[in-house]
Amino acid sequence: MPHRLLYAALLSLGWAGAANAAGVLVNAKIHTMDATRPAATALAWDDAGRVVAVGSREEVVAKYPDATPIDADGATVVPGLIDAHAHVLGLGLSLLNADLRGTRSKAQIIERLQAHAKQLPPQAWIVGRGWDQNAWERKEFPTALDLDAAFPDRPVSLERIDGHATWINTAAMHKIGRSLDGDWQPDGGRIVRADGKATGVLIDGASALADGAMPAPDAELKRKAYRLAFADLVANGITGVHDAGVSLDDLDVLRGLADAGELPLRIYTMADADHAALGALCRNGLYAHASGRLSMRAVKLYIDGALGSRGAALLADYSDDPGNRGILVTSPEELARIVRKAKGCGVQVATHAIGDRGNRLVLDAYAAALGDDAKTDHRWRIEHAQVVDLADIPRFAQLKLTASMQPTHATSDMPWAQARLGEKRLAGAYAWQRFVKAGVPLALGSDFPVEKVSPLLGLYAAITREDLDGKPAGGWLPQQRLTREQALAGFTRDAAKAQFAEKELGALAPGMRADFVLLDADPLTAPEAKLPALKIVATYVDGRVAGRGTP
Repeated sequence: MPHRLLYAALLSLGWAGAANAAGVLVNAKIHTMDATRPAATALAWDDAGRVVAVGSREEVVAKYPDATPIDADGATVVPGLIDAHAHVLGLGLSLLNADLRGTRSKAQIIERLQAHAKQLPPQAWIVGRGWDQNAWERKEFPTALDLDAAFPDRPVSLERIDGHATWINTAAMHKIGRSLDGDWQPDGGRIVRADGKATGVLIDGASALADGAMPAPDAELKRKAYRLAFADLVANGITGVHDAGVSLDDLDVLRGLADAGELPLRIYTMADADHAALGALCRNGLYAHASGRLSMRAVKLYIDGALGSRGAALLADYSDDPGNRGILVTSPEELARIVRKAKGCGVQVATHAIGDRGNRLVLDAYAAALGDDAKTDHRWRIEHAQVVDLADIPRFAQLKLTASMQPTHATSDMPWAQARLGEKRLAGAYAWQRFVKAGVPLALGSDFPVEKVSPLLGLYAAITREDLDGKPAGGWLPQQRLTREQALAGFTRDAAKAQFAEKELGALAPGMRADFVLLDADPLTAPEAKLPALKIVATYVDGRVAGRGTP
């Protein structure tokens, strides 16, 4: 082999500058997500937790003969999976509260609440999350009366599965301290009423009325919740999360955990709108912990609500609710102001937009704030981009935006999305391939605890657009399915790029972080129906085991 080719080969293996290896993984089927060497059977990393070699067993072991090989026993290895949109503290708190996901009736919800209440002090609030009226026989919002018979004296507050509506009982209404009746409405929200009387459902910004009446979680409770969430995440193969909407107080809790070495994965936090965290970024600059596992350089904003609670802002009426076009959680003027402020501070902007009107308003605000800087590598994002007018999809590419999308939202919403939108608007709904073909990068996530944590469910939904029973056969709006490679990239390489970390994360190549996951089968070749049931054998972060998969 000519010397220049030999030198290039040695560089690709990490031979240059690497004196030893802390670990060598062999007998693996490795998908590196690195175009220069997409497949390998062995991987080595150093004491700093960085990859130093990728190649065959013979090549890697020959370079590091003193390292004890770790036998992967034929497991498939992929770069660490990154959830590009989620809520870590929300997950942890949901694990402490009543889990209402999967309930099919109000009676089932009451049963779960009664079981959960037995674990609480007698007068404590009963808090839960996960109800979805779309899964009930009568797909109507519940009322306080539905809870009052079982809980006449204890306050109950239950978040809808999407986090955009809250169901409370009469005792909770009394705790709020002001009447919810009448014709007034809070900014960015709606109190559902019948004949001027509050029914017990608060949508979007109105939920703050109930939240403000409950005792706020203290730092110790937050630490407990975070630890529960971390354990769940690494057990599911997640090595990184884009945490959408983190307060300065919550960042301080995370910083304390990172200082103590209790952060087993990477958290890319986004400041919670125009509050103290964004102020700190503007005063002090972008934040990064020395461990490389905690950072904040983005801000998360909201323009509208959610489709399931009819709060997503639409250009025309809801097909199943004439006269309703959703809710603007933030006014266009206020959104424009905060976007300009963030740009001036060098902060990445990520805005929740679900409806076609919501997405258009965000595109308009971004275009006005960026101006000629739209051509730069700013990597601003729209979170969800769930229902977009077809004329607006090319604007994402023109503004060099990332669409941060959650595949399981499509498979959760498909039973009722057409009722909300009508057939015509479905053309721009959950339109993943339309974005890809327009040249828009996709960063994929789950929005947990709205959806389940497992990224394998996200891969399955992205590839099939079917539910776990394989329905509808061939997928819902199947032309928008992603390929397996596109889906895996969305949870690895493309998610890393959305957080400015593509030189560190999302692929396995010399110099990259040794974040990777061992699976018992290959997600790129296993039968589609088997994808949700793949087992996580182990999750590595910085070359160390962060978690073992659940049985």
